Amino acid sequence: MSGRRTSNNRIRGPQSALTDFLAANNISAAQISADYERRRREAQEQAEQEAAANGTIPEEEVQDPLPDEREETVLQKKKRKRAEDKAREKIKDSKNSKKQKKNKKGDHDADDSDAAFDMYSKSKPLPGQLENCEKCEKRFTVTPYSKTGPEAGLLCVKCSKEQETQKKKDAKVSAKKQAGPREKRRQTESSKMDGIILDGAVSLQDLCIRTIANNIHDVEEFGDLPQKSIKALGHILSRKRVITSRTLPLFLRPDSETLEITDCGGLEVEDYIKIFSFSPRIHSLTLRNAGQFKDEVLDYIIERDIPIVHLKLYAANLVSDDKWIEFFNKCGHRLESLQLRELDYSMDDDTFMHLVRNCPNLKRLKMKKCWRLSDPALGAIQELRDLEHLSLQLKLPTSAQSLVDMVTAIGSNLRTLSLEDFHDADNSVLKAVNTCCSRLQKLRFTDNDLCTDTGFTELFTDWSNPPLAFVDFTSSRSIDYNNPDGTEEAVGLGNAGFEALMAHSGSQLETLMIPSCRHIEREGLENVFDGKKEYPLLKTADISFVKRTDTPIIAGIFKSCPQITKLTAFGCFSVSDVTVPKGVALIGIPNAQDSIVQERGYDFDMISAGFGLM
Repeated sequence: MSGRRTSNNRIRGPQSALTDFLAANNISAAQISADYERRRREAQEQAEQEAAANGTIPEEEVQDPLPDEREETVLQKKKRKRAEDKAREKIKDSKNSKKQKKNKKGDHDADDSDAAFDMYSKSKPLPGQLENCEKCEKRFTVTPYSKTGPEAGLLCVKCSKEQETQKKKDAKVSAKKQAGPREKRRQTESSKMDGIILDGAVSLQDLCIRTIANNIHDVEEFGDLPQKSIKALGHILSRKRVITSRTLPLFLRPDSETLEITDCGGLEVEDYIKIFSFSPRIHSLTLRNAGQFKDEVLDYIIERDIPIVHLKLYAANLVSDDKWIEFFNKCGHRLESLQLRELDYSMDDDTFMHLVRNCPNLKRLKMKKCWRLSDPALGAIQELRDLEHLSLQLKLPTSAQSLVDMVTAIGSNLRTLSLEDFHDADNSVLKAVNTCCSRLQKLRFTDNDLCTDTGFTELFTDWSNPPLAFVDFTSSRSIDYNNPDGTEEAVGLGNAGFEALMAHSGSQLETLMIPSCRHIEREGLENVFDGKKEYPLLKTADISFVKRTDTPIIAGIFKSCPQITKLTAFGCFSVSDVTVPKGVALIGIPNAQDSIVQERGYDFDMISAGFGLM
């Protein structure tokens, strides 16, 4: 039992090709050594007997044969080594040639060659033994996880990591080169969603910007890149979520007056302070997803008297109300533009009162998704007589009368008015806009189910305001689930309101957003986009979930809007086999993906047949 345990625990090292050869032919090295010693003893005894008979001891005759034997052994080893090398080369050549053959006989020969090559090849060191790295020749301890190099040798830990990293990079490059139609189509659709239509090769400038973005961790500075290119780089890097403490200094310059970072999710308090220490002359600052923008940052701005004129902060929820009040008291006189968004903890009505009192020069005010503002805030806005751009989206309920009073007080000077999610607003608000606003260029009034089609019609009838360039009436419709077809009088934007809108602003309109305005019927769409009326400046339109939209309507839009570049039509299931003009992104029509993309041409017969003109 003990003998078997001893034999099982015996540690054996690697075996040479000669040892394997002798074992395969039943030749024992111990037996050879014993026979040699026996012959040597017999020769020595015979020589001693002859010397005793002659009376002399010939030492030289006894010692001379040993060197000869050693020389013969060395020569034999060299000869055998040369034979083994030749055999290896022959086996390798045979293996490579037979791998190219696909028949069964070739496969069996290759297997035999592999077995023969394995017999002559050197065995890999076992875990725990020492070995030299194939690349750097550094001595290291072999482990079960040691990687194999290109020439079948082992690699150390550092070289193994470098080899794995290189393999991943090569795999990515290979995957990009072998990207099939599906990958290209997905990238094309993603570009369409951004309104990007490529009519040929990418410009050299865009290609350079993408290359920098893909290798941003190797970039030390942007040098003299223009501000436009730096802004484009910021958008790309924000999308990749790689703006961190390491990459932030690339955007900071001592003489910079503008900074826009669209994703600050990877920045800490020290990074925000670094912005103002590196660029103390910033006038315009835009920080989105600024979750770590805290009181300490505003303290630094107040102490160093940073001359901020335009401030845009998103999700800066960790700034307290007291610190906002201090900031408005000491720096509010310089502010001309203030845009705050996603504030669910700070900025209540009292704090907003301090904003209005201490920021008399405000010309642009945007408060989106602010959870703690209500009617008192709307009343305070009436004091901002110089306000030109106003965007509001509040969470707490507000009354229609508060909106009417606000529009009446400041509407005459407004150029932009955006009211989102004011569910209690009614036709009186639209009437106040018609009466008091005479300089508007952009109007957004969304997510409302109280204003009727009559109210929208009266808004655009006999309105002294010049034609609008931007209109957004998203989700202006009835949402009574007990009456899915709606009331007799259309709630929200309907045929009459839509036709009045296009009659008033169609000549200067650039962006039209009417998704989910389901009370617009086919008759209204036909009257507006009949292929005869033309809207020369309209470039972007969204008619998603306007259920009466079909193929002739889409073709009519292409005909009536010669400059259109992006048309979104999700949920328009009656559209099929539409011909998309060259340079136009048609989004949301799955069965139009394989349609013909042509020069600015249209199927006039289909338009005429759809409108009943033939």
